Amino acid sequence: MTSSPESSSSLPTAEKVRAARERTKGQYIETPTLHRPALSQLTGCEVYVKYENMQHTGAFKARGAIAKLTTLTAEQRKAGVVAMSAGNHAQGVAYHAKRLGIPATIIMPKGTPFNKTRKTSDYGGKVVLEGENFTESSAAAQRMAKEQGLTLIHPYDDAEIIAGQGVIGYEMIEAVPELDTIIVPVGGGGLIAGIALAAKDAKPSVEIIGVEPELYPSMINALTRGNRPCTGSTIAEGIAVRDVGQLTIPVVRELVKETLTVSETNLERGVSIYATMVKTVAEGAGAAPLAALLEYPEKFKGKKVGLVLSGGNVDARMLSSVLMRDLVRVGQVLTLSIEMPDRPGSLYAIAGICAELGANVLEVSHGRFALDLSANAARLAITIETRDQAHAQQVMDRIRAAGFTLSVRDPNET
Repeated sequence: MTSSPESSSSLPTAEKVRAARERTKGQYIETPTLHRPALSQLTGCEVYVKYENMQHTGAFKARGAIAKLTTLTAEQRKAGVVAMSAGNHAQGVAYHAKRLGIPATIIMPKGTPFNKTRKTSDYGGKVVLEGENFTESSAAAQRMAKEQGLTLIHPYDDAEIIAGQGVIGYEMIEAVPELDTIIVPVGGGGLIAGIALAAKDAKPSVEIIGVEPELYPSMINALTRGNRPCTGSTIAEGIAVRDVGQLTIPVVRELVKETLTVSETNLERGVSIYATMVKTVAEGAGAAPLAALLEYPEKFKGKKVGLVLSGGNVDARMLSSVLMRDLVRVGQVLTLSIEMPDRPGSLYAIAGICAELGANVLEVSHGRFALDLSANAARLAITIETRDQAHAQQVMDRIRAAGFTLSVRDPNET
């Protein structure tokens, strides 16, 4: 789904952002921008978080949706709108269209998870599953708009969508005037383009930094005419796009200092840190700015940095998996492979050491038939939870001191 500007009136500007803010006041949540001491201590800079996960639909996309919908004529409202999205844009359009009494059809790829289609329907959208991927679903939305006389609500390549999302930039500078840097997730580019227009208008010295998953460097490709591959599975699926908006490129080129890429490991760490240290939920895309602080600490050391937590719509099973993977990564959950005599009391002795030292036993597997063991020996695989790596080492040292042979199982082993 692409578009190109036809006139200067269709271009995103700071004036459009200010107009969108005035027009939509009271129809979205002006989310807080809060200082986070724990993140500041962790990253070496003063961190302020913009909580867009507190929007009605759990993500910033609701701002762009209401900004666009409030520009429609009475005739366009009566005819209805169509949007293509597998996530936050779908929910934002459905939610505000229902509020305004506008019929909304949302085209979603056939493989869209049920929880996303259900949420979109619950917000009032008519969900149509068509197309195997983003490109095919986009074509279907364009075709439906033309055939049925519907207004197409593009997820990012629309000046009014960009303007509505850009209000975040004004809010952040007003909340924390001393901000040096604002870090923004980048997918199609609508969010960062809008924020850059507003924030640089309010405070020209503020630096805007974009963040993409390293698997989807689409904005970097667009800015450099590069051809780095955009493919693979990422936890930041909300910003995993192959093509950015044509309206967003010139704004980003002019106003954004730099676009960085971050690893999947740091995206997962970002989600986990938000949940465990900040006590809030971030989806993968929402955690991308924090991932940038983790991956490039020297770039931001000593600065006052605003992070746009763009959304919190993460699947519960995915969140659970990320949290457990991070515990394994930092050594708080580990599996010990222990060789021991196959006689009564061996397992009891090991479990007793864990209990005495306060290690929580999560799982036990007792094997006697490995051919590399003698017939009177057994191998115990025991998964334990510890306070930290030092605590884990204390447990392992005590088990070895009791006469058992021990190794730590590679978490990549099945």
